[in-house]
Amino acid sequence: MSCRLSCRREFQYSDIRLVKAQSCWLQNRIENIKEQNMIVNLAEKLYNGTKKSHTAAENVGFMKCFVKGVVDKECFAKFLSNFYFIYTALEIGIESHKHHPAIRGVYFPELNRQDALVKDMEFYYGEQWQEQIKPSPVTQTYLQRLQKLVNCSPELLIGHTYTRYMGDLSGGQMLQAIAQSGLKLQGFQGTSFYNFEQIPDKKAFKGKYRKALNSIPIDNVTAEKIVDEANYAFKLNMQIAQELEDMLIRAIGQLTFNNLTSSYTHGSTEVTTS
Repeated sequence: MSCRLSCRREFQYSDIRLVKAQSCWLQNRIENIKEQNMIVNLAEKLYNGTKKSHTAAENVGFMKCFVKGVVDKECFAKFLSNFYFIYTALEIGIESHKHHPAIRGVYFPELNRQDALVKDMEFYYGEQWQEQIKPSPVTQTYLQRLQKLVNCSPELLIGHTYTRYMGDLSGGQMLQAIAQSGLKLQGFQGTSFYNFEQIPDKKAFKGKYRKALNSIPIDNVTAEKIVDEANYAFKLNMQIAQELEDMLIRAIGQLTFNNLTSSYTHGSTEVTTS
């Protein structure tokens, strides 16, 4: 009898150990699944998910004229003044959330443009530049959007940092050269915005940034929201450029504007890699 009791207890203990082992295995599986779901190639999602927006941005009339070397000083100054407001808001927001799990991995203060834009504002508008500039209507919409994200969904700010900074480090470098030539500027006067003093190797940094994007602990749902936000950032940036077209037309004439913008251009991201 005692033997049966002993065996029964042994079976009970074995059952308990088995249940514990199964429970442990199941928990490990759950954790593995969670980890797999958190590994998202955000850089690739952003690159592929914004190709159409990138192409649309390159076909905005103001930008097509810019790329072809037609740059008006007043338009360019206004263009940069809008960016002053946008980057100030964006960088304050990122700074306030630099310890956020989704932000801290892509927190790179060397990207900040506010100080550089102050130099450009002083160049174009003089010492009293703050009294002479104000955000355009679309820029005001942009600022409201950024503030909403800062307050409610800071992880979506990544869509804006990707759109702006990666563009500045890529096509922005070409725009700087065009502006320097078209406006006959010396050195970085008037184009400090495009000069990343703390990033001498831009190609290497972009690789580092893409790697950082892929290390952000987010799921696919959040990644898709970030891509959607990046597309919205493209839309806002296009509208900011379009706001300046009337000013540009007054400077160069409607016929010249039409001739420069009549053809469709395939987006650079459609034929090259980021």
